[in-house]
Amino acid sequence: MLMQLASIWNYLIVILLMMMGLFIVISHENLVKKLVGLSIFQTSVFLFYITLGRVSGGTAPILTDAPDTVYSNPLPHVLILTAIVVGVATLALGLALILRINEAFGSIEEDEILAAKNQSAAADMMPSKPGADS
Repeated sequence: MLMQLASIWNYLIVILLMMMGLFIVISHENLVKKLVGLSIFQTSVFLFYITLGRVSGGTAPILTDAPDTVYSNPLPHVLILTAIVVGVATLALGLALILRINEAFGSIEEDEILAAKNQSAAADMMPSKPGADS
């Protein structure tokens, strides 16, 4: 039992991180906390992809004269490095958008932003007063 658990510990970590990130995104109203949850979720996907690319007993893909050498595939690692760069850029864009939302609505809480939008929409729907200059 312990040996089986030791062989799948990385999958358990991936599942734990994925569920934590999803819970944070769903349960919090704060936009910054939602971005943190998305980052945790994204990290779990990175770990899962690297775990799938692992080869038992594999070595670095450097050619040798030994015919029975098992090589690890470097492609998953390269793809994850690219995904990390894209993830950091996306996170920076999300934080910049949160700053603009805070400037526009004075809050980063989702329910307060929706209330302010509804109030603004209700004010726009009000008919103008007769005799007022337009």
